[in-house]
Amino acid sequence: MTNILTVALLVVGFLLVVAVMMQPSKQQDALSALSGGAADLFTERKSRGFEAVMRRITVVLGAIWFIIGIALMYLSAH
Repeated sequence: MTNILTVALLVVGFLLVVAVMMQPSKQQDALSALSGGAADLFTERKSRGFEAVMRRITVVLGAIWFIIGIALMYLSAH
């Protein structure tokens, strides 16, 4: 069981890295971070299309990775 969870953790971790790397870059956010970004401090842009899908995939993969990690810690303690 531990071996299966370890392999699953590695696969989900790899997919998580790929999902993060596939997210569209936010050049405007990087530029505003350097210049202060006070103009859009309280504005919230809603993600749409591909960006929304990649955000959801990243959140789901992160949650799965975290749950598998906790399960592995529980199994190693018992």
